[in-house]
Amino acid sequence: MAPPRSVLVLGPAWFLAIVLGTLAARAEPVAGGTDVQQLHKRLGRGVNIIGYDPLWRSRDRARFQEKHFRLIAEAGFQHVRVNLHPWRDRKIDAGDTLAADWLETLDWVVQHALENKLLVILDLHEFQTMGRDAEGNRKRLMATWKQLSQRYRQAPGEVLFEILNEPNGKLTPELWNQYLREALAIIRASNPHRAVVVGPAFWNSVDHLDQLQLPAEDRHLIATVHYYKPMSFTHQGASWTGQKDKVGVRWEGTAEERAAIERDFDKVQTWAEKHQRPVYLGEFGAYDKGDMPSRVRYIAFVARQAERRGWSWGYWQFDGDFIVFDMKTQQWVEPILRALIPVSKPSVR
Repeated sequence: MAPPRSVLVLGPAWFLAIVLGTLAARAEPVAGGTDVQQLHKRLGRGVNIIGYDPLWRSRDRARFQEKHFRLIAEAGFQHVRVNLHPWRDRKIDAGDTLAADWLETLDWVVQHALENKLLVILDLHEFQTMGRDAEGNRKRLMATWKQLSQRYRQAPGEVLFEILNEPNGKLTPELWNQYLREALAIIRASNPHRAVVVGPAFWNSVDHLDQLQLPAEDRHLIATVHYYKPMSFTHQGASWTGQKDKVGVRWEGTAEERAAIERDFDKVQTWAEKHQRPVYLGEFGAYDKGDMPSRVRYIAFVARQAERRGWSWGYWQFDGDFIVFDMKTQQWVEPILRALIPVSKPSVR
């Protein structure tokens, strides 16, 4: 069943008429000084959603339904990172105007996430196109953010922007540092206090965080990194990484394996403390071709290490691959879910 369209015909005004009216009591101030550190704490544990769902092209074929927002919240997740591909989905025209139906679908996503008390990160996921031709797509990047920032300028502070997922390729660190400032200036014109998520070039790698140059005067930024090391384990069997036939790699959680992750995370934490920025681990996970016990050990260890350092995190991903939710059975993949969100043990009195 396609998502209901009743509120979407209102365009961005639905925020004022519906969302702001129902959520005003708990919403962060839009025009005031949003405390990004407190907002970051509220992000907590999250999950990436609907980047590859057919709902963006055809609402009638949507896998993700309204009920899934409730299920995500009930499972203990606190936010969703919404992976946006309007360019790939041909929902932007030659004049760089986003399609009305695509924006209406995004309105629906934001509305129901907020109604289920989930914070929302709007993540522009057009990293492949930008990586292939950064300069040729600069204008499109800026036009996209001008439209999104204008549309959601009255949204609660629980809606965060992420300028671009995993800058890479021809979008070099030097060029990315220029582009992120240009995009931020566009966003700040209408959203002066909106929390914005920004990560380093080279695929948001922890090894390149020191090349990220954030404007020191902007204190409404959250730094993000992604973590899939070692790739030989996390992406085993994945055809797009050239490892389709390289399976059977285990992660036992040895002292050496744990220490490698701790060193990487300590390096990020040192950077964060030096620059006084909160850190969001925007993606991590282990591909479905790995054995379940190894995946559970790895995912649980990465999540707990992030939490020990006060980071928020977003698991990759809800469904599709690396899944935590099985759309065929409409059930959680319980071992993965519990690795991410352990069941609290009752206290002994």
